[in-house]
Amino acid sequence: MVNGKVIAFIGLGHMGGPMAASLVRAGHRVLGYDVVTRSLDAAAAAGVTPAASAAACAAEADVVVTMLPSGRHVLALYREEGLLDAARPGTLFIDCSTIDVADARLAHEAATAAGHRALDAPVSGGVVGAEAATLTFMAGGSPDEFTAAEPLLAAMGRKSVHCGGPGAGQAAKICNNMILGISMIAVSEAFVLGESLGLTHQALYDVASTASGQCWALTVNCPVPGPVPTSPANRDYRPGFAAPLMAKDLGLAANAVRSAGVRAELGLRAAELYQAFASGDGADQDFSGIVESIRERSANGPARREREGAGS
Repeated sequence: MVNGKVIAFIGLGHMGGPMAASLVRAGHRVLGYDVVTRSLDAAAAAGVTPAASAAACAAEADVVVTMLPSGRHVLALYREEGLLDAARPGTLFIDCSTIDVADARLAHEAATAAGHRALDAPVSGGVVGAEAATLTFMAGGSPDEFTAAEPLLAAMGRKSVHCGGPGAGQAAKICNNMILGISMIAVSEAFVLGESLGLTHQALYDVASTASGQCWALTVNCPVPGPVPTSPANRDYRPGFAAPLMAKDLGLAANAVRSAGVRAELGLRAAELYQAFASGDGADQDFSGIVESIRERSANGPARREREGAGS
């Protein structure tokens, strides 16, 4: 492992804060900035050196890592708020945000036009993965930039995959999460159907988890209480991966689907369902909580009347 780099980390929220702390533990000097004071304070407690601004971080850094809510925030920071101008020539910019593929390519162009190197490297694994440093990074950019970034990604995660040129990391992320969103809806619908047919949750799980229905949404993030004790369903759907984040990712996937002219009917429908769920009861729930929405919208209820008995 290459230690001793100076890293600017901008965006120290639920994901960025633990990721920056992992870099500190790996022996790097990490300068941090976030517009939310409590996030900056929490990062400081983990060994991150607070800075007065994003540009102040970048001015001293060998590498700049960003973890921001949207492409709009990334592009504004790069273009309008002086981040690229503040950095030394040749600085490596790693954007770990999940943003639109087109925005990722624009950010890459802006960084390289300013004399820097760039990599888009969104993550999978959620807050739990950020805290445990077990994230998966999907990287887009040149092989040289990926090689330069790899030791840092290894400090924050368990696996890094070079997916191709600029924007390819974002493409891989939204394709992966389209699979995940669709599969969670399918698993949830199957459990609600099972309830209406008199199946217990455990019986359906025992069959599907060892048969052709097996998938991550079932065996790791099971949407009903009981079969997988560590799933959010057993803690009132407190988020591991929040429904609004799934809605955001599926919205990005839907944008890409329409732009590319792909006939992805399930992906588009999943985006609609998650947008509705995240805008209502799912606003503060894990994305697996969509099972409750499916149950409530299902016809009169054996599913609703038998819910407690089916979960036993």
